[in-house]
Amino acid sequence: MKFIELTLGNHIIVHGYDNDNKEITEEVSVDNFSKKIVAVSRIKSVSEKYVLTDYIDGRWIYWEYEEAFEDVKKTLV
Repeated sequence: MKFIELTLGNHIIVHGYDNDNKEITEEVSVDNFSKKIVAVSRIKSVSEKYVLTDYIDGRWIYWEYEEAFEDVKKTLV
């Protein structure tokens, strides 16, 4: 399994959908970014602001990250 080191901070957890098909989200704010090792297989997409990952139980997590988009892109491609 391949991993990538990322510096992650605030994140939005998508827990699923309600009866009106609206996302059920939880916004998590942290005081500081911290380094984490993430399995590349969990990364679903990367934008200039967020890394979208999945979680074991079907949740999705949008993580803010500190690295430059181009550096993350080069590591993943």
